[in-house]
Amino acid sequence: MSLPAPKSPRAPRHIRSIQAQAFEREDGLWDIDTRITDTKPRIVELASGSRAPNEAIHDLWLRITVDTQLNIVDADAVSDAVPYPGYCNTIGPAYKRLIGLNLMKGFRQALRERLAGTEGCTHLTELAGILPTATIQAFAGDVLPTRDGAEDDETAQPPFQLDRCHALRRDGPAVEKYYPRWIIQPVKPS
Repeated sequence: MSLPAPKSPRAPRHIRSIQAQAFEREDGLWDIDTRITDTKPRIVELASGSRAPNEAIHDLWLRITVDTQLNIVDADAVSDAVPYPGYCNTIGPAYKRLIGLNLMKGFRQALRERLAGTEGCTHLTELAGILPTATIQAFAGDVLPTRDGAEDDETAQPPFQLDRCHALRRDGPAVEKYYPRWIIQPVKPS
């Protein structure tokens, strides 16, 4: 299913692309490489000079290395294209401040505390915001169990993804259909 057709003719003015890739390392850690790019299909006049049509205004990379408990053990940021060369592209080392954070325990708040405003790059910090969900998707089925397990195992835990989104709420029809062992019947008002 795609979006409905536009209600009015329109012209492209800006393209932002965000990409995330996950890599399992031989040492048992995982690298999550993310990238954000901004381009415009026309000549752009910036204070630092012109950018040709479709030339990157921003081309920024952020890599975190995590263990299987979602702790960040290393971080690197690189700016290949920036609007203010010699200024924007000096902030990369600040992203080492991510080391020690856990992606599932207050990560986004700690990210803002450490790298919001002039402490970081707006675009790199925004990019860092996708790290928890990108990493969970990478871990699904490899590090985090997503299947039900043995039906007769009374000590089994519910699959990780249950109760983490609207569709997989434990009192909902998707869980009843795909994970019936873990369905919770809603409490009926008396």
